[in-house]
Amino acid sequence: MRRVGRNRHPPSLKNSAQPVGEVVVSNTTVITFGTFDVLHVGHVRVLNRAAELGDRLIVGVSSDALNFSKKGRNPVFSQDERLELVGNLKSVDQVFVEESLDLKRDYITEHAADVLVMGDDWAGKFDFCSDLCKVVYLPRTPSISTTALIEHIATTRGA
Repeated sequence: MRRVGRNRHPPSLKNSAQPVGEVVVSNTTVITFGTFDVLHVGHVRVLNRAAELGDRLIVGVSSDALNFSKKGRNPVFSQDERLELVGNLKSVDQVFVEESLDLKRDYITEHAADVLVMGDDWAGKFDFCSDLCKVVYLPRTPSISTTALIEHIATTRGA
């Protein structure tokens, strides 16, 4: 499994109910998944919101083969290009290739994730992971869709 990673920031230090001067180190890992083809503001916004739920954001980027099996078409940008794009966003600490939708539980365990974040278009579909971590469904950015962008580019290119 190919990994690209960097430390966005060290774990946050949060004061607790302990005496003044003592701190508790929080280290909450958030994991999310997606194709992230034709990266757009909706992707950036959901990743930023996911990052706010923890100290470390790990992103599984769908492999080219997985994307083809889900959508019946190849992505515009290759798997390696999408890994590079997502991995260079400041809210993202690490990226890896997601090979299968059926391995979500394995990915959560492997990355010791405390929170799984998915778009609300997947609402309820990953509740089966709630015994491993907290599952959060975030609203998508209204009126922004990769498929719609690709269709718009294809129709205006020929005009």
